[in-house]
Amino acid sequence: MPLPESDMPWPPTDPCVQNAIADWDAWYSNDPDRLGDLYLHRGIRELPENRPSQYRGGVIGAISRWFWGQPTEPGQKREKLHIPLAGDIARTSSMLLFSEPPTLTGSNDATKKRLEKLSEQLHPTLLEGGEVCAALGGAYLRLVWDEEISDPPWLTAVPADQAVPEFAHGRLRASTFWKVVEVDGNTVWQHLERHERGRILHALYVGTPGMLGRRVPLQDHPATEPLAREITREDWIETGAPKHLTASYAPNVRPARAWRNIPAAAYWGQSDFQGIEPLMDALDETWSSWMRDIINGKGRIVVPNSMLDSLWPGQGAAWNEDRRIYSGLNMLQRPGDPNPLEVVQFEIRVQQHMDTCSALVAEAARQAGYSASTFGERGDGQAVTATEIKARERRSLITRARKALYWQPAIAEALAAQLAVEAGPLFGVRGLDLEPPKVEFQDSISEGLGELATTVELLNRAEAASRETSVRILHPDWDDHQVMAEVDKILGETGRAVSDPMMSGAEGFHGAPHTMERDSGGAAQ
Repeated sequence: MPLPESDMPWPPTDPCVQNAIADWDAWYSNDPDRLGDLYLHRGIRELPENRPSQYRGGVIGAISRWFWGQPTEPGQKREKLHIPLAGDIARTSSMLLFSEPPTLTGSNDATKKRLEKLSEQLHPTLLEGGEVCAALGGAYLRLVWDEEISDPPWLTAVPADQAVPEFAHGRLRASTFWKVVEVDGNTVWQHLERHERGRILHALYVGTPGMLGRRVPLQDHPATEPLAREITREDWIETGAPKHLTASYAPNVRPARAWRNIPAAAYWGQSDFQGIEPLMDALDETWSSWMRDIINGKGRIVVPNSMLDSLWPGQGAAWNEDRRIYSGLNMLQRPGDPNPLEVVQFEIRVQQHMDTCSALVAEAARQAGYSASTFGERGDGQAVTATEIKARERRSLITRARKALYWQPAIAEALAAQLAVEAGPLFGVRGLDLEPPKVEFQDSISEGLGELATTVELLNRAEAASRETSVRILHPDWDDHQVMAEVDKILGETGRAVSDPMMSGAEGFHGAPHTMERDSGGAAQ
């Protein structure tokens, strides 16, 4: 849709989608106050202390019967505790994908050099985007530039709840990003930024919470006033890359089971939290019960009135547990004494609570697509090989590979748009290739040197790999120059290097004649 000209509800998203994203955002925030407020007040207007919704059926009644949907009785202290499992899941998803920056490859030297620098700058953005993508079901890579901050443009990560996308056959056609720039009482100022191929549209609105309001000039607010000077035609800025969209979308996973039948959201991604909210709610309830056992298990002493020190009239009496000597009291307890000194100690059910918490975490992790061992469950702390880790975390690695299939085109398209904008009239960088770069994800679990050495030894023993291949296995981060130089050194030190008769006069990487490897029988290979 184009930028609105009149008042309308904002964001214009189906209420089912809005409620789901609000739920995921509350769990992701790890804020008990937000969770309590969300489940206590969704769909009702009664005060917490008078909530007939708890006795209703349907969605409202079901939510209010959740642990976080139960109100705290008046006069009591809230004893609900929260385990930040949702944040742990989102962070783990991001680390599995982007613990190492992806390898970016261009077709010419200028593009390769530029991509090498962009890889370093893009890494923290991808870590941020991967986390909010797992939490909210998707994330955007948006191209921005500001000459007062940096000369070249750069990519930023935008959560799914701050954009309204438009899809065509599953591909992003346009996206409208929105940001609240000021809230003054019931007046809300919002900036809308719509990305289309070749241009970016900007508009400013003054409305109320939930309503966009009327459109006003960009000059009316300091946050958008600089944009007014950059508008080149009507209400947009020409990017100089007419074939490229300066925003890309990476869904977490598809299809989104919760709203696959909602046309406007059919191509949105699904959060890792979808369907495990009750498990996370039960985990908080179990953890709070465990802590309640600890509080109840504190030793308490019941003493007779004769052992209390009388305070001032009307102030009652007190027991001093540090006092050493009491005089004038018959301290010997007699049979049938109505006022014995008694110690009360309740049982703390440690193992039962621990087993329940472990089972809930393992099931939540499994439903989200991860192995329980990824979150430290059933770990004995002993050192293991990379092969053993991959066997334990097979489910997590499969989920990682699935998510990488969505992130690869999103990163490639965003970088292609950035290179096109930099090569256009706005920045005028020469020599850049405008084709999408090749994006390769690196292995998040790398083998140790001992495992690599064993692999190389077995390959050499079977005569199934050359020296060059062996060096590349041991040093995957080396370039061709370093690899061939190391091969020459190895062959020279072992005495297995001979001059190549077919390359007379030619020189190798270091100016030395090309060499060949002599086999164990003396023949040159």
